[in-house]
Amino acid sequence: MSQTHFGFQTVDEHEKARRVREVFDSVAPRYDLMNDLMSAGLHRWWKAYTVMVANPQPGQCVLDIAGGTGDLGLAMAPKVQPGGTVVHTDINEAMLRVGRDRLLDHGLVLPTVVCDAERLPFADGQFDLVTVAFGLRNMTHKELALGEMYRSLKVGGKLLVLEFSKVAPLLQKAYDWYSFHVLPRLGRWVANDEASYRYLAESIRMHPDQETVRNMMRAAGFAHVDVHNLTGGVVALHVGLKV
Repeated sequence: MSQTHFGFQTVDEHEKARRVREVFDSVAPRYDLMNDLMSAGLHRWWKAYTVMVANPQPGQCVLDIAGGTGDLGLAMAPKVQPGGTVVHTDINEAMLRVGRDRLLDHGLVLPTVVCDAERLPFADGQFDLVTVAFGLRNMTHKELALGEMYRSLKVGGKLLVLEFSKVAPLLQKAYDWYSFHVLPRLGRWVANDEASYRYLAESIRMHPDQETVRNMMRAAGFAHVDVHNLTGGVVALHVGLKV
């Protein structure tokens, strides 16, 4: 059995999928509250910027991978009307249920699918846009997932990957202190789950940096990949074009 990382631990590949699922089963009920607290609300701006760059148009078909509690779906669904749709997906059923209920509370009924990004159940060239926000780092075989995203896009379509990344050197010491001292305690106090938020900090450190992700997207077939560093590189938005 091949091995991979789960945070700073080395685990069998099949075990990582199970343990990531357990993390998100645990955090799903307070996921949105914790996002606001952890980022001081910045995650809302990062996602709004992603939607602005995506620039969804009426009639377009959008695939939101690792859509979780539905932030991107909620923002994009009105923009693709009339005639378009946003397909809301996640590998974790608990997160998807929270997202579906939230979307329903806003009067939105979106196609909702539990699926693995490494094996997308969609036709070749089905989507104008594919988005994944804060999900790529949890995927075991990122190159397979990126290949599936490329396959599912129409020619001329765009992939937008929003993810934690490599911070500027000037911020590194303060960012590490926050990540490993404040974040797990916040998880314990608010979500009664210190371990999941310690994994979050570790998974960010194990995720490839901006240039590596750019090269992975190129290897998946994207001919042109732009990188937008946000908040000093705390997160990066990678935008790939299928030509």
